[in-house]
Amino acid sequence: MKYILVTGGVISGIGKGIIASSVGTILKSCGLHVTAIKIDPYINIDAGTFSPYEHGEVFVLDDGGEVDLDLGNYERFLDIRLTRDNNLTTGKIYQSVINKERRGDYLGKTVQVVPHITDAIQEWVMRQAKVSVDDDGIEPEVCVIELGGTVGDIESMPFIEAFRQFQFKVKRENFCNIHVSLVPQPNSTGEQKTKPTQNSVRELRGLGLSPDLIVCRCSTPLDTAVKEKISMFCHVEPEQVICIHDVSSIYRVPLLLEDQGIVDYFCGRLNLLIEMRPRTMLTKWKEMSDRSDRLLEHTSIALVGKYTKLSDSYASVIKALEHSALAINYKLEVKYIDSADLEPAALQEEPVKYHEAWQKLCRADGVLVPGGFGVRGTEGKIQAINWARRQKKPFLGVCLGMQLAVCEFARNVLGWEDANSTEFDPETKHPVVIEMPEHNPGQLGGTMRLGKRRTLFKSTSSVLRKLYGDAEYVDERHRHRFEVNPELKHHFEDRGFRFVGQDLEGERMEIIELEDHTYFVGVQYHPEFPIPGDLAIIHQSSVRQSEEAPVEGITSSTYMGF
Repeated sequence: MKYILVTGGVISGIGKGIIASSVGTILKSCGLHVTAIKIDPYINIDAGTFSPYEHGEVFVLDDGGEVDLDLGNYERFLDIRLTRDNNLTTGKIYQSVINKERRGDYLGKTVQVVPHITDAIQEWVMRQAKVSVDDDGIEPEVCVIELGGTVGDIESMPFIEAFRQFQFKVKRENFCNIHVSLVPQPNSTGEQKTKPTQNSVRELRGLGLSPDLIVCRCSTPLDTAVKEKISMFCHVEPEQVICIHDVSSIYRVPLLLEDQGIVDYFCGRLNLLIEMRPRTMLTKWKEMSDRSDRLLEHTSIALVGKYTKLSDSYASVIKALEHSALAINYKLEVKYIDSADLEPAALQEEPVKYHEAWQKLCRADGVLVPGGFGVRGTEGKIQAINWARRQKKPFLGVCLGMQLAVCEFARNVLGWEDANSTEFDPETKHPVVIEMPEHNPGQLGGTMRLGKRRTLFKSTSSVLRKLYGDAEYVDERHRHRFEVNPELKHHFEDRGFRFVGQDLEGERMEIIELEDHTYFVGVQYHPEFPIPGDLAIIHQSSVRQSEEAPVEGITSSTYMGF
């Protein structure tokens, strides 16, 4: 097993996840089996209880694991299927060590960070690296490990120490460290500054890890003199300093890495036996990236949510929309609309924001209402749904978006003015969305209906069924505590509001469609979370597709119906 550790310096959010995904993609395109592990030093057991403003969206895996959004990057780039154990947190490590201590596994010894925590980290990584993530069941040959945060963070110290020991345990020829650092370029001088990178590498080396590759994130390509300066002060050859400057698309990053000889470096440094070069697959990446830059037709989608100040809150939704637009040769413009700004109360309190929000909505070609929790902004989402329904604008509701579409229809078509979800109004006389009976209200983490579930189509004329290639069922990922009240189902269907997809037992409403509408669809699952095998967009050739037909192999996970 070959291990590639990706660390970061200077600032967080520098792009370690994209670098790790791109390295894995290049190695996989060389014919190697690659897996990925994301380490988050926070004490939370998982990402399930995070606000999206904390760490971006919560990504859901097949097995129901609620994990960091970087695992979504790994699945999209590498076309692999990860598990909850591929996301390692301080909370998980300490929980496993404390459980062992309570069972007496340490035979009365004093349990300490070194060696017990560090040993647990190494054992977890070595165990999980062997788990197959491809459909062929073959054990991976390379494990890319991303250590979240920045070097020097107090919470990441046990992990740094663990990998300091780990490099000797697995031998030098099986372990490689990539350090991602920022090279700022102040507008006042325009000069690329190397001091932050020097300090970051010095601190990393002081902790016992010496980077093999230094990946410099910068706004413009590195000057040769700057590259040589980093090489001299950071104890690496100039060829080991890699420049990843700002590019038009993240899918150009693997191309930048490959152009700078990273494959040859890994072959020599890790003794990799590579029989094929990544040119064929990466040529398709280049064609796709070039095509993205050349697109002339534009389409705009209004994303009506409550976390719109941080785009990472809806990372997978945005990626799915981008893939969809590219599949039909359109350049996407996402109009972020804070749903609270659409509410009547906003007209009194902040009229400028109110009118700007409605102008954005009215000019959009389609409306998407994503998932979410909590009552704030829900009335604004219902206003947007009502507008899309009446104006015959294409609409897609995801999770909460579907539930609110049910509420909107009940209020404005069925005449149930107080219709609501019991999440927002427990006393409503028309509870059209109710809490699932198995949910434990006393605990939030990991208590939802999570992971991959099967949805059966109940109609042969369903629009969404056609988008799925006339499939009889689909397997998609879920994350919800509330569901449409099945007892009220017939009231809706009598008025043309159809529940065309249901679960295996026929008790949970999974897909809604509205008759006599251009495209009005809601899904209880999250189609933006990719199911491996549906990620064909980045592996497709650049043959032009018609607007009426999605790229072969793409389901709603990437096509989204628009």
